[in-house]
Amino acid sequence: MNKLIFTFIALFFLNNCSFNENSRIWKDKEKKLDSEKKITKIDIKEKKVVSEFNETAVIDLSSLKTSKKIIDNQNNFGSQYYKGDLKKIGNFKFSKLGEVNQLDFKPIFFKDGIIFFDKKGSIIRYNNNNKVVWKKNYYSKAEKKLKPRLNFLLDKENLLVADSISKYYSININSGELNWSKNNIYPFNSEIKKYKDRIFVVDLKNTLRCYKIDDGSECWKLQTENSFTISNIKNSLIILNENVIFSNSIGDITAAEIETGLIIWQLPTQTSSIINETYNFKVSKLVSDGNSIFFSNNKNEFYSIDLKTGSTNWIKEINSNIMPILVGNLIFTISEEGYLYLLDKNKGNIIRVTDLYKNYKDKKRKNINPIGFVIGNKKLFLTNSDGKIIIAGIEDGKIIKIEKVSGGLVSEPFIFNNNLYVVRNGSIVQYN
Repeated sequence: MNKLIFTFIALFFLNNCSFNENSRIWKDKEKKLDSEKKITKIDIKEKKVVSEFNETAVIDLSSLKTSKKIIDNQNNFGSQYYKGDLKKIGNFKFSKLGEVNQLDFKPIFFKDGIIFFDKKGSIIRYNNNNKVVWKKNYYSKAEKKLKPRLNFLLDKENLLVADSISKYYSININSGELNWSKNNIYPFNSEIKKYKDRIFVVDLKNTLRCYKIDDGSECWKLQTENSFTISNIKNSLIILNENVIFSNSIGDITAAEIETGLIIWQLPTQTSSIINETYNFKVSKLVSDGNSIFFSNNKNEFYSIDLKTGSTNWIKEINSNIMPILVGNLIFTISEEGYLYLLDKNKGNIIRVTDLYKNYKDKKRKNINPIGFVIGNKKLFLTNSDGKIIIAGIEDGKIIKIEKVSGGLVSEPFIFNNNLYVVRNGSIVQYN
């Protein structure tokens, strides 16, 4: 009985003291909660506010040299020869690629036409009159349903192909006939580069693979650290001084010997936590001037690293995942917010920052981002996610014209034979 009375008294006491919202215990807790509410969390990776800088500066480019490159193992295209008026003169049609969130595919250009592919993986060669010369497909019925995406590389009379469903093969560009076909374990996720009798490509497991051009046999492979998710951006490669340098989906830059595949140096640019965030992590293509390598990412980092050692020359806070362009001792790049940056190549000093989206209202510019750009003579041509091209002068950064290409997705622009091309889903538009 005494035990029962004691239990009842204890419960009564607890109910009116500890669990009573007016009790001292709860008042002390409320004070603690109030004090915690006043604590402000500071995110050290807070998005940087970008603004124009030295925007009235005019650069002297009177000695500018232009090139006619369409393929370059260093991705160093510079200012290309293009004096056109951006008037549409051609349209190469193909069946739409289906559900794609980016058009990061490059056609093969010839003086007498181009090569591209359609939604079922059919390779199509067109002449300059936009007519189909031949159309070939080397996929089974089941493979066609996977809608393979193709990456191309031209080697003399042969077209090398590496795709998104693990196949790689070679066809003759004149007839479209198959030379050989092979399968990899994993899909490919990079541009293709060649050196002498070999090609190089990176797959989704961050493995660099070296194949022989004549029969597709594997020379060697180099596995780098893998991520837990699939990246939605292509890895990049450059070839220089008997070495192949490539990026992977977690931000590592690796240099390997072409002959053996042995690592010369490796530069991790991100912490280990990025492995779990690779779907949102984006790195630009690598570009080299022969001494340094330049690239950037969407984590506010623009790098210059030494080609021989992989050591860092300098890093600048620029939020960009599109390929920079080198013109003499200058670097041109465009941030995700639409700002054109002009930097000194040697020291990384920012010379000028110009807002290329100044004609957009604030509400609209938040929903668009740059896709890629080229420089033709002294003009910059930037494609955007709203399907438009912005043309600006590179000497003063002033906007010259805005042209609509598509109502949907577009690719980066390409210059070849004094024409400019843009891929949209269903056709390649040609401008003079």
